Parts: sequence; structure tokens; C-alpha cells
Amino acid sequence: MQHKFAIDAVNRTIQDILGIETPFGGLTVLFGGDFRQTLPVISHGTRQQVVAASIRRGRIWRDVNMLYLDQNMCLEQSPEMQEFANWLLNVGAGTELDQSDTTAVPQHMVCDDLAEEIYPGIRDNGWKEDQYFLDRSVLACTNDSVMELNSELLNLFPGVEKTLLSADSVVLEDAAENEYQPYSVEYLNSLVSSSLPLAHLKLKVGCPIMLLRNLDASKGLCNCTQLRVLEIRNRVLKCRIMSGDVRFGGTVVFIPRITLSATAEDMAIPLQRRQFPVQLSFAMTINKSQGQSLMHVGLDLRGPVFLHGQLYVGLSRCTSGQRVKVLLKEVDGGRTANVVYKEILTGLNL
Repeated sequence: MQHKFAIDAVNRTIQDILGIETPFGGLTVLFGGDFRQTLPVISHGTRQQVVAASIRRGRIWRDVNMLYLDQNMCLEQSPEMQEFANWLLNVGAGTELDQSDTTAVPQHMVCDDLAEEIYPGIRDNGWKEDQYFLDRSVLACTNDSVMELNSELLNLFPGVEKTLLSADSVVLEDAAENEYQPYSVEYLNSLVSSSLPLAHLKLKVGCPIMLLRNLDASKGLCNCTQLRVLEIRNRVLKCRIMSGDVRFGGTVVFIPRITLSATAEDMAIPLQRRQFPVQLSFAMTINKSQGQSLMHVGLDLRGPVFLHGQLYVGLSRCTSGQRVKVLLKEVDGGRTANVVYKEILTGLNL
């Protein structure tokens, strides 16, 4: 997923330090990745722009030697899983696409209720262990779908719901005008950005959440760290770390409200939001899940994938094909869209 410019920048820096003009100053550099997976994210980018940002279109590519791994170590090792691994490779390479660019989903994966399949017993009042939430997740293609799924699953989760409100403001260029806000609070609260937490953050004691910012790496509080809510206060959340570095697993931490700014790519308004830098983690986007291995995976494909490798990444997050469940539209007939940019795979030994 790295942009070719980032790799070129490292290459030039090492060349400058060593004073040697050969690639990476003559050092051996190992890249790890799978071109079947998602490519660099280009905001509002076209297919051509996304492909052009890949390392395969970079100047360094002509000096790269390919080494291939031929065994899927994420999957349980059994004859059935080897068949599933081969099917995944075909999905990633787009060899099973029909004329409408869709792929057939095995019947045993199709389900009608992701909540019941992936989070069995979530309605029970019994306290779930942390591993219960670490082992499972529902994946979707867009942030809007993820927010909807998280809201539905929170409603099923037992406990009293508490809504935590943000303090939103617009940062004006003229300091003398900072006292005047040209937008109403209601309007600012309604704005949703992928770089900001929700203005109306709804939580329950015991629910799983995910950090959206690096707060303190020395204490294990990094972006995407999963936590468990133990206590909810207006100005602080008492949580327990569930994922990340094993040294910090089970550590009780306090998450404060902080001021966050929306990126210019996400929002034209210079919005600042003071809120807890967390979101519910019952569900996450397929792109954010890349690199994870889970015991139970649900895929909400009622809104089909729209980028190269998204379907392959979503299906390959689980350690067993028997524990992958897919929710489709009834009119899809057991098939779903699969986007594969075959030009990025050309010349590879797939």
C-alpha cells in the first residue's frame, strides 16, 4: 500500500547519506506485500492514478528481484483450507470473473444475519472475555456502512447507552474573528470525517473501541489499538488495552478528550473537534483490517467493493474459510462484485 514516492524518498535519503548512487546505496532492502491486496489510497483518484502510485510503476522496480511465498500461513493447515487458499488466489487474480465482473460466493458463506453469526450471544447479559472481541469483526467497504453496523451492534449489546458530545469550532484565519463562529453548532456536529471521531459518540460499558490517534506509544496507546470500556465519564474514559504489544495487554488506561482537526482532503471547512479519539470496533473497513488475522469474519457486501483487492483482503482475514460469513443483497443471486486491476498483476508469477 506504500506510495512509490515514499519509497523513492527513502532511496534518495540513503543514497545521500552513503554517497553512493546505486539503489538504496547498495544496501539490500526487503519489501513484503501482495499485489492482490489493496493498492495505495489516492483521494478521489482514478484507476490510472491508483496504479501509477504503486511501486510497480516506480523507478526502483526495475532493480527489484521477486521472491515468492507459496504457502498461506494464516490459514489452518488442512486439505479443505488448501482448497480455500487456492480459491482465494483466484479471487485475488480475477480469474473467476464473469462478464459483469462478479465472483460467485460459496453457499456455505452466505448468511442472513451477520450479528448472530459473528457475535453469537451478544444480547446476553453475561460478561464477554476480551478475546471474544479480538477474535471477530464485521468488515464493510465504506465508513458509512461501518458506522451503521457499529450502531446496530451497540443497540444489541447489553447495558445503558451514554452519548458523549463533542465541542466543535471553526478555526478562522483572522484571529480577531475567532469569537464569531459562522456555522451553527448543530451543523458542525452533523459533519462526518474519516479523520475525526463522531460528534455524538455513543458507548456502553464493556463495548470494544479502537483508538484513532497515537496518544502514547510508550504505554501501548497507538492508532488502531483496541480497548475495552470499563467506565464512562464526561472528560475521561477508563479502558483496558486488548490488542497491540503483549507487554501492555490488560493494562488499565485513561483516554482523555483531545482537540482534533479535519484534514483538508476530507473537509473544506477548517473544523476542530474536541472529543475522545475513539470509535466502536464491532465493525471496521476492509482497508483498515488489512494485515489482521481473525477467527470469525463477517463481510457486509450489500454495498459492493469498489477498489482493487478489497474482496480478496476481506475474504482472507479469517484463519478458516468455514468461519467467513457474507451478507449479500437478495437480488445478487449469490454473486458479488470483485474489482481487479489486472495491469498491476501483469508479469508476476501468480
